[in-house]
Amino acid sequence: MWKRRIAAVVLCLGLALPVLQAANIPRKSPEFAVSLQGGRQVLLSSYKGKVIAMIFILTYCPHCQKTVGILSRLQKEYEPRGFQVVASAIEDMAAMAVPGFIKSFNPTFPVGFNDRNAVLDYLQHPVMTRLLMPQLVFVDKSFTIRTQYSGDDSKFFADDIAVQEKNLRAQIETLLKEGSVGAAPKKAAAKKKKVT
Repeated sequence: MWKRRIAAVVLCLGLALPVLQAANIPRKSPEFAVSLQGGRQVLLSSYKGKVIAMIFILTYCPHCQKTVGILSRLQKEYEPRGFQVVASAIEDMAAMAVPGFIKSFNPTFPVGFNDRNAVLDYLQHPVMTRLLMPQLVFVDKSFTIRTQYSGDDSKFFADDIAVQEKNLRAQIETLLKEGSVGAAPKKAAAKKKKVT
């Protein structure tokens, strides 16, 4: 009898472990569409070749609102260097909440909405695990998800705005300094022309 119980516990644990595993990082970003007002959509792949910060928010969440404010400033500053922020609200009735959020916080980047399950799939977040907001994903120039941060990560969602902004800047700078997949051969070819 006790052997059956142990076998049942082991089986249950074996089935639960894949559900509780963390997201694979780095990984190629799948296509992701964010619904905007008026029935339009923005495809994440339309920013391929740029460094992308994809932030998933709740419009009523103070940490999300603060982070959107910081990212709005950073969008203005880093956009000329190839940085793009996209935000998506995922609460129930997000489509109705987003226009008020945009009016109140005036973000400098697209803000739309998505179904929670689509976001969980994109994040590779287990359905059975609590989703702490905001969720921030950095995608590099080759469309690879390089980092993914949850709302409980004190490095990226610090109570001190200056600390949070400093850490976000460091991540953005690191990814912007990396060459894109096709950039290195072009530079090498240009150097060869100058040498000969």
